[in-house]
Amino acid sequence: MSVVIDGLQYANWSEKIFRQMRAGGVDAVHVTITYHESFRETVLNIEAWNRQFERFPDLIFQGFGAEDVTRAKETGRTAIFFGAQNPSCIEDDIGLVEVLHRLGLRFMQLTYNNQSLLATGCYEAEDTGLTRMGREVVAEMNRVGLVVDMSHSSERSTLEAIAHSTRPIAITHANPATWHAARRNKSDRVLGALAESGGMLGFSLYPHHLQGGGGCTVSSFCEMMARTAERMGVERLGIGSDLCQDQPDSVVDWMRSGRWTKAVDYGEGSADAPGFPPMPEWFQDNRHFGAISDGLRAVGMSIAEVEAIMGGNWLRFFRESFGPNEAAL
Repeated sequence: MSVVIDGLQYANWSEKIFRQMRAGGVDAVHVTITYHESFRETVLNIEAWNRQFERFPDLIFQGFGAEDVTRAKETGRTAIFFGAQNPSCIEDDIGLVEVLHRLGLRFMQLTYNNQSLLATGCYEAEDTGLTRMGREVVAEMNRVGLVVDMSHSSERSTLEAIAHSTRPIAITHANPATWHAARRNKSDRVLGALAESGGMLGFSLYPHHLQGGGGCTVSSFCEMMARTAERMGVERLGIGSDLCQDQPDSVVDWMRSGRWTKAVDYGEGSADAPGFPPMPEWFQDNRHFGAISDGLRAVGMSIAEVEAIMGGNWLRFFRESFGPNEAAL
């Protein structure tokens, strides 16, 4: 079964976007539901999503397992899988890992750029690796079936998470740093360890992660993907577009600054360009995944390889990752 799965989006969700998903044949999306929010605030965000599922049952529904991707494909809908881009939602309580998993959370980043209670973010000057709590939380995430995501984490922390986790982890939205040296992109050392451990990389289309920014060409992007497949193995790769469609710039302020600073944090932007950067013209919304498929074929990938990257690999990963660890039962 050929499927299209996006490993990360944070759009300003609306009926328009849900219909664009259907027009683009997108079967499942990992959706960020929380950044710096507390547990209670995260539950309120889940409640808001429940209203979306009630309003648009012909377009979307909440996904809990890989079988929901198949159901979405068969019923012409999109399965929505919840994720957190920071561990703020568990506060300082490891017991909330299981509670949030039961509510449908399937991915959680150990950091969002800064040092957290669990690990070091990619914007810190010193990377001290996983903390004591971080090691315990990773083990608990492994037990319940909550995927460890290191997209915004520093090098040592990411390598330690890969080594400490008893289940493959994911970097849901990033690109090779050798292609474009953004702080958020990943070194060959990290990508090699990720591949060796059975983890997944989702290629990001967020312009700050692209060679040439919003001017990046589809051929450059797809050539990079093909070269990464040669190094990591095509089975370790997917898409994690990091699409932030229709979001106001006030949202990027929340993403970057949260409640941790009184100052303005520009993150990957700058004072001259503080807001969301413009997307490449060939990927503006969920209707444009076909441009990537066509681009991968143009750089020499087979139909089977393209289908794996566009969704088949994520589907396998979902199947292996979202349930409890059988060894812990």
